[in-house]
Amino acid sequence: MQAIGEIELDAALIERFGGRGPRYTSYPTADRFVAGFDPAQYTQALLERAGRRLAPLGLYLHIPFCRSICYYCGCNKIGTKHQGKSAQYITALQREIELVTTLIGRNQRISHLHFGGGTPTFMLDEEFAQLFDTISKRFEMADDGEYSIEVDPRTVTPKRLWTLRALGLNRISLGIQDFDPEVQKAVNRVQSYEDTRALIAAGRDAGFHSINVDLIYGLPKQTVEGFERTLALTIDAAPDRVALYHYAHLPHLFKPQRRIHDADLPSAEVRSRIFDRAVQMFRAAGYVYLGLDHFARADDELAVAQREGRLHRNFQGYCSHDAGDLIAVGVSSISAVGSVFAQNEKSLEAYYARLMQGELPIARGLSLGYDDFVRADVIKSLMCNFRVWWPEIEARHGIQATRYFADAITELGPMNDAGAISITDKGIEVLPKGRLLVRAVAMAFDRYLKHGPSGATYSKIA
Repeated sequence: MQAIGEIELDAALIERFGGRGPRYTSYPTADRFVAGFDPAQYTQALLERAGRRLAPLGLYLHIPFCRSICYYCGCNKIGTKHQGKSAQYITALQREIELVTTLIGRNQRISHLHFGGGTPTFMLDEEFAQLFDTISKRFEMADDGEYSIEVDPRTVTPKRLWTLRALGLNRISLGIQDFDPEVQKAVNRVQSYEDTRALIAAGRDAGFHSINVDLIYGLPKQTVEGFERTLALTIDAAPDRVALYHYAHLPHLFKPQRRIHDADLPSAEVRSRIFDRAVQMFRAAGYVYLGLDHFARADDELAVAQREGRLHRNFQGYCSHDAGDLIAVGVSSISAVGSVFAQNEKSLEAYYARLMQGELPIARGLSLGYDDFVRADVIKSLMCNFRVWWPEIEARHGIQATRYFADAITELGPMNDAGAISITDKGIEVLPKGRLLVRAVAMAFDRYLKHGPSGATYSKIA
């Protein structure tokens, strides 16, 4: 059996089996949600949640506002310098939380809390305090919970980190992307290494349990040598985790990306060399590869969870404990409760209007069936552990796995023959030189892909 964190780069395998595919923060993936979904199904799922008070529960809050727009960004965000916009939004979030907890009952225990965006730190400290007051009155927060927030180093001071920590947040994620000044100008995100390094140090001093940083390769003006300097500076700052994302240039979908000139983008060869160098440098610095674009120090809770076989994955990415049901509030946010996925309205106007009518602002969603849960279990195991064992799947779902997944196993035959994976009667293991292709392995189990394209444009697998 191969060590979990091992990874080998094999350009020929990537060329043969790469391409584009879902990131599998959920299965089925969000592009399969339907607009004709009946919001009453989500209401019913929340009512049923009231009877599962001891089951794990997470809470996600989406804050869409940004003071300036980074040209590469594909998130649901709203550019504004008007601080007053957040006041109305806070009131709406409080109203949505009230509607939800009326259905599930007060004081359900949450073990995961995440503020995403946009830029969550667009909100004022007093607005965070208002939200935490609402949350603490409506939920019980676990003493050992994972409570995280995405932080913009350009606008958050070390002093403010202490305020966020005092509210109860215990994990932070900082956007870096690249420290090269030319790259920063090309994507409209200028921030100094000194300020970012100071914020990481402040986060440690304030007692945050884990500090993550985000990098992106494939941005305009990037070179191997320039990004190597960014990698060296990042490693020197010693964050606990690093997310190294591949930039997806989709200007037809994301308007800000139209400001990026195609001629400034690095070639496929340069992108490959950048990632190769990143893997080498992170490994030498003691980071292990978790999967997809994520690295963590060997003693970080995510790396420990993966070694112990309890790493999980949800809409916010990897987590060290099963978050169970996820209640999400705010524009475009996605909830997963019981057998239902439900996504909120994507525009502020529609979101506010639904709440004003006393309705949960659900715009689309999906009701999951038995087959969805079986396949989700397999895909999660692959994405988190690089393996799936049939006896475990059979025990949990009462199926004969090799028969149930005969088509997928046949489809994966070429990857097995090429040495990317190992298929046995007991299951499938993704080998080190196939781990960059784990999404391609998971895709073989995706029933929806077999039924035809969704119209979504997926990111490159490797």
